[in-house]
Amino acid sequence: MASARDALKIGFVYVAPLTDAGWVRQHEEGRKAVQAALGDGVQTRYVENVAEGPDAERVIRELAQQGCGLIFTPSFGYMEPTLKVARDFPEVRFESITGYKTAVNVATANARYYEGRYLAGVAAGRMSKTGVAGYVAGFPIPEVLQGINAFTLGMRSVAPDARVKLIWLQAWFDPPRERDAAMTLMNQDADVMAFHTGSGAVMAAAQERGKLAIAYHSDMRKIGADAQLVAVRHEWGDYYTRRARAALDGTWKSETLWGGVREGMIRVGDFGTRVPKAVQDEVRARQRDIAAGKLHPFRAASAVRDNLGKVVIEAGRTLADPQILAMDWLAEGVAGGQPR
Repeated sequence: MASARDALKIGFVYVAPLTDAGWVRQHEEGRKAVQAALGDGVQTRYVENVAEGPDAERVIRELAQQGCGLIFTPSFGYMEPTLKVARDFPEVRFESITGYKTAVNVATANARYYEGRYLAGVAAGRMSKTGVAGYVAGFPIPEVLQGINAFTLGMRSVAPDARVKLIWLQAWFDPPRERDAAMTLMNQDADVMAFHTGSGAVMAAAQERGKLAIAYHSDMRKIGADAQLVAVRHEWGDYYTRRARAALDGTWKSETLWGGVREGMIRVGDFGTRVPKAVQDEVRARQRDIAAGKLHPFRAASAVRDNLGKVVIEAGRTLADPQILAMDWLAEGVAGGQPR
């Protein structure tokens, strides 16, 4: 049994407060999975509500100074601060989650959230009575655009005239503004809500108004028992445990992973009580098809256009990973542009 002195110290930095559901909650579940799996071999700790930028650099540096041998930094805006600190602590291993720049001691990992978004879009298309979904989004980075577009393509695969109305917040976590945006969209005929922000405020607003919503990051039935249509759940425990084990046994090396449904990093389920079995079965079947490689959200049977009319995926083509990672367009059916 390892002594406390010998245990690998692992730090986690969280971009928002730790709540019962959401982005940070799923990474906290990942941290707890590491602790449960590796026991006395590791000591884990986290710092929550750390703003991207100078605050992040300070906190990451403090964790390294305090003896953490492995540090997970799960937010896109932590990428540059992580790289900066990593240069000064070559013996420490860093995991930049959602970042894309690596170094000898910096690995990156991300999940194919868009796969879950496509499946949620199928459910939304089947359940919407108005044919209008609302989408509350943080920042127009490729990851968010992928999600909006996959959701729209999934929705229109079963409801060809469906529309997605979009509001940008330019923030990841701002519950009052998330709620206000949801209310605005529901006032514009959206009867299914989706969001790419950090709290459960949109789910709570949908519950209040008797509408449906897609839970993101976590199962949110505690917040919206009647509102939840389905959850796009992120699962980090296996990845975090595998990387911590590699750091312990000396096999850790910098690598890049982009995992999705097949790798168990994205799971769509946790259907609400209002969802008929036929819809649940359809979504689960398509999830199995994604896992098997039979279905790709960005494979076009017929040409896919952006919302300005330009062909962005030619008929019979599938977008390659570099094209998905550089996505800068919004699909036909999305009402709204990108903030300048």
